Amino acid sequence: MPAHPELPGHSGQTACGTDMRTPLRDFLRTETGSAAVLLTATLAALIWANAAPGSYESFWETVLAVRIGDAGVSLDLREWVNSGLMTLFFFVVGLEARREFDMGELRERRRIAVPLIAGVCGMAVPVAIYLAVNAGDGEAHGWGTAMSTDTAFALGMLALFGRRLPEALRTFILTVSVVDDFVALGVIAIAYSSSIDLPALLAGLGVFAVILLVRAAGVRRGGVYALLGVALWVALLESGVDPVVTGLAMGLLTYAYPASRGDLERATDLFRLFREQPTPELERSLRVGLATAISPNERLQRVYHPWTSYVIVPLFALANAGITFGSEQLTRALHSPVTLGIVLGYVLGKPVGILGSALLTTAFSRGRLRPPVGWGAVAAGGSIAGIGFTVSLLIATLAFDGPRLEEAKVGILAAVVCASAATWAVTRAIGLMPQRGRMRALLGTSESIVDLAASVDTDRDHIRGPLDALVTVVEYGDFECPYCGQAEPVVRELLAGHGDVRYVWRHLPLNDVHPHAQLAAEAAEAAGRQGAYWEMHDLLLSHQGALKIPDLLRYAEAVGADAERFEQDLRARAGAGRVAEDVDSADLSGVSGTPTFFVNGRRHHGAYDIAGLTEAVRAARERAALIR
Repeated sequence: MPAHPELPGHSGQTACGTDMRTPLRDFLRTETGSAAVLLTATLAALIWANAAPGSYESFWETVLAVRIGDAGVSLDLREWVNSGLMTLFFFVVGLEARREFDMGELRERRRIAVPLIAGVCGMAVPVAIYLAVNAGDGEAHGWGTAMSTDTAFALGMLALFGRRLPEALRTFILTVSVVDDFVALGVIAIAYSSSIDLPALLAGLGVFAVILLVRAAGVRRGGVYALLGVALWVALLESGVDPVVTGLAMGLLTYAYPASRGDLERATDLFRLFREQPTPELERSLRVGLATAISPNERLQRVYHPWTSYVIVPLFALANAGITFGSEQLTRALHSPVTLGIVLGYVLGKPVGILGSALLTTAFSRGRLRPPVGWGAVAAGGSIAGIGFTVSLLIATLAFDGPRLEEAKVGILAAVVCASAATWAVTRAIGLMPQRGRMRALLGTSESIVDLAASVDTDRDHIRGPLDALVTVVEYGDFECPYCGQAEPVVRELLAGHGDVRYVWRHLPLNDVHPHAQLAAEAAEAAGRQGAYWEMHDLLLSHQGALKIPDLLRYAEAVGADAERFEQDLRARAGAGRVAEDVDSADLSGVSGTPTFFVNGRRHHGAYDIAGLTEAVRAARERAALIR
């Protein structure tokens, strides 16, 4: 990128500061950390159960009752954890699945087919293996213990292996695990619930119908849904159906959508009104306006995901993973068909079911339906799916008791260890492959979903770098936005270090917060009419505090433009139409803030530091090289 000229009286520095934290980084960090906390809680349960087995059982069998008048719920502490707190865990799983369905990879509906089929077959094969091992032994009724992936553990493992595996695998595994959870909760409700109380079940269905009606009516108050959710949970508990299904259903019903520019502009107007008149009424309107701009799905995930990851799931492990490891118990478990069926079902059945069904689906559809990643990544995902801790323990406590429950728990823990080791072995084997083969195994050749609504036009767009580059980085920016100013040297460094990247700037002036952004964008276009677009672009970003007309006229002289022609074009707003076209394309692409980057058409959700953008460019280059 050519150096831009400096002007007297300007430092050339952009005043801006941010810690570069992003929702995606926070989410991945939470998954990695929660996997460690979950493992710690499991080890604590094992130590407690073996050091003081009597106190371990007596503590979790303590009864806690919640009563209002004559009505109430009375459960022991383990049941409160398993049927109560775990409802929130499944709620978060449902929220994340709904977000992917509304905004992520699964918004292109045909992409649902492969993980859906893989999820079903990834349950059917382990169940078949368990039944084959336990045929004739009287323990076939425990088949549900060997079928469901642990979402928390699996995503935690995926985060740990994140540097080796493509990000799209996370969506694939999440969808598989949601299918697992949904089917498993149905199995719990049908096969492992106590005798059904029909009036209570009908009452629960009635409450759920009310939830659907309230949602259809557009009610947005969280308190209403919380009360209805509690009512549904109590009704299902009284009916004999395990009420954790409430969480998944409520999560899947919660919309996700990106913040629109219109909603953000309304929030800005409300803030200005509140700043002028700080009254309780305007404060309430401001809070409602801010809440409306962000989807309830995203807000609820932010609130509940850390709690489920760091408190609820580890507490579940602490309450259920306690096994006494005496020589007699271990010997019995090693020879138990229950233990063997669970281990083989997860470690062998899961990867065979997932990888095999994905291969067959791709073959029968003649390539129209295929996983979003390569076959090596699918194999690694199948191994990760072999971690069946949470729901497996939940079903084991319903299906078994006494020695058989201990044997089932040994099998579940052994499967976690073996599946983790298998995942490491698969990723290690992929890592030893030649680079092109490794990339094909990880990324595959399926077409990536495109987030950028208006593709780059070399005859229209302002482009820096080779026109035939493998990677295109598009930035929607605002010349007065301090974060765009901070990103500008990062883009310079990116282009300097990668000769096969082309860069496109598109205008998105945020007029409600940056009063000079529109004028600056039109000034860049006016300079561009004289072949000095990029020189003006650089000056505007390095002098964001001085964007009035006299400043712009001085910048035009500094870049060598005809000052009189530049002023005429600027006053005639010759570039306004071009800026409006960019704004329209931003709206179509769901862009509401700046800077927003797209790398080969995919929206970049990570940090826009040099490390984050370089990683996105590297991944895009590798995929483009495979497809070309």
